[in-house]
Order: sequence, then structure tokens, then C-alpha cells
Amino acid sequence: MTTITYHNDLLSPYLALPQGEKVQAEYVWVDGDGGLRSKTTTVAEKVTDIGQLRIWDFDGSSTNQAPGHDSDVYLRPARIFKDPFRGGDNILVLAETYNNDGTPNRTNYRYHANKSMELAKDAVPWFGLEQEYTLLDVDGTPFGWPKGGFPGPQGPYYCGAGTGKVFARDLIEAHYRACLYAGINISGINAEVMPSQWEFQVGPCEGIEMGDHLWMARYLLIRIAEQWGIKVSFHPKPLQGEWNGAGCHTNYSTKAMREPGGMKYIEEAIEKLSKRHAEHIAVYGEDNELRLTGRHETGHIGSFSSGVANRGASIRVPRHVAAKGYGYLEDRRPASNIDPYRVTGIIVDTTILDK
Repeated sequence: MTTITYHNDLLSPYLALPQGEKVQAEYVWVDGDGGLRSKTTTVAEKVTDIGQLRIWDFDGSSTNQAPGHDSDVYLRPARIFKDPFRGGDNILVLAETYNNDGTPNRTNYRYHANKSMELAKDAVPWFGLEQEYTLLDVDGTPFGWPKGGFPGPQGPYYCGAGTGKVFARDLIEAHYRACLYAGINISGINAEVMPSQWEFQVGPCEGIEMGDHLWMARYLLIRIAEQWGIKVSFHPKPLQGEWNGAGCHTNYSTKAMREPGGMKYIEEAIEKLSKRHAEHIAVYGEDNELRLTGRHETGHIGSFSSGVANRGASIRVPRHVAAKGYGYLEDRRPASNIDPYRVTGIIVDTTILDK
């Protein structure tokens, strides 16, 4: 049974109160377990430049990012988004985590990815991520499923319409609009193969922007689901059995790939990726072996494969790309729980920087 503890009707009159020139800034960061945390500070005036925002701190011993005897971890603002919850001039601030000696925290994968993106910027790497996720009731069972039972087998749910085929569309629509308002480059949504499984797409984004936009889109999703009394799972195989897992397919191209004759560069990138399969799998998500079984539209985790329009391959080249002779490739290996900084970073390292 869904438990809703968020009372919009009670909150609305207070959010409508004037707040003068002061602005609320919600700092958002990735914690030591790959989750999201946030807290709010007041800023004296409207923020028009990220340099106006202070470096803040938090108790890293409570987020698995520091020991108790040296627990201060610092938040350095990295990107600003509009706040769809508070509206007005209020903002969301995606922040990087740093230790008190100025070094990046061990969980700060953005720092390392950004270094790679700067080195590779002349290649103009673009990414588009397809974030799949599963909605759960408060008891951990898939939202909308019969209690103690199962819905009908997979088939009618993918891109479905109608009662019994889709669940929580209102939540999904709210998330889509919130992303657009916030300035996230969300490019679409669809219901997925398993009931109560959905997907949103973010991109194309250049370089480090991809990780920034996906993390903030995830934050908006879990915050909105909180209002509905629904949990969001990014686990790649939330349910065993004949149910599809959840991935984060990663579409990738460079400027050379996107121009006529680009198929040559796509094929070169695939060849490079084939030689570092194990290294990529190591950062392509926890429990991914439960999803990459060679079944349910996946390749097997132990082997690398590629092909045109083949959804069972590690790397898929869309048919229209092969027909045109330029475009992009799709890496279908990343799981739904990836850190996008690690995935986009290693793809650039492998295909552009030859690390």
C-alpha cells in the first residue's frame, strides 16, 4: 500500500509567500554509495553566475565519504539548474565533493571524467543516455502489481497505453515537465517492457554535461516519487525470472563519426572497445551480471559482440546509421545504476585518448 507523506495542499500557501531578494539554493551531491543527498542554503540575491555560490561542507561520516574523526567533506558548485519544487529564482546546485586537503573525494568521479573530457574536447564527444528504472511500492514490490501475485507476461506494457498496461503515468509526466523546467536536456520518455518499468532519455550532451544532466534528472525523479509515496529502483535486475532487467544504454559519437564517412571512425571505436571489454564492464554497474545474460535483449557479460540493429550485441549500430554511413554507436552494456561520469569517461579514454 502506497503511503503518501507529502501534503501539497498544505505546503502550497507557504510556497506562494514572497521571499524578498533572497534565494534558496539546494546543493545536490552523489554520496559514497552512489545515492543522492541534498541540503539547502540561503543566498542573499538572485544567482546569475556560479561564482556567487560558496563552497559548503557536510558530515561525510554520515554519507560513507569520510571517517568520523575527519568528517568534513566540501561541496564545490559545478552546475546550476532551476528548481521546479520551489520555483522563482530558487536553484538546484550540482556539487562536487572534495576532502579538506583539497583533493577530490574518492567518490568524486566527475573530477576524473572532466579531466578526460578536457583532453578530448577537440573531438567533440556527444552522449545520449537511456535511463531505465523501476517503480516500487513502499513494501518493495513493483508498483501497481497485484499483491502476492504477478501481472500478465511481458508484451503489452512496452510503450503501452491503457489501464493495466501502464502504471504511474502522472508521476512520469511530472518528472518530464520538471526536467524541462530545470534546464535538463531530457529528450523523451517511454514505458518499458516490464510493467512499472520506465525509461527517460537525456541528450545529446557534450562531454561532462552528460553526467551532470543525468544525475540531476535522477534527483528530480526520486524527489517527485517521494511526493507520490513511490520508491525508485535503479537496480539492473530488480525481479528474477522472465522479466527484463534495466539498463542505461549509452549512445556515443564524435564529430568525425557524425560527418559523412564517419562509419570508418565508428568501426575504429568499436575495435578499440572490443579490446577493453573487461575494463569497461568493471565500471558499467553493480550486479550487471544478473542482467547481461544473453537473454532479454542483452549480450552476455563475458563476451564482446557488435552488429547492425542487433539488440543482443554489446555494441549496436542503428540500421539508419549503417545505411547513411555516419552517425553514432550504442553501447548496450551499461546497467541502470551506473555512475555516468565513469561510463562516459572510460569511453572517451578508450576511443579518443587511447588510455
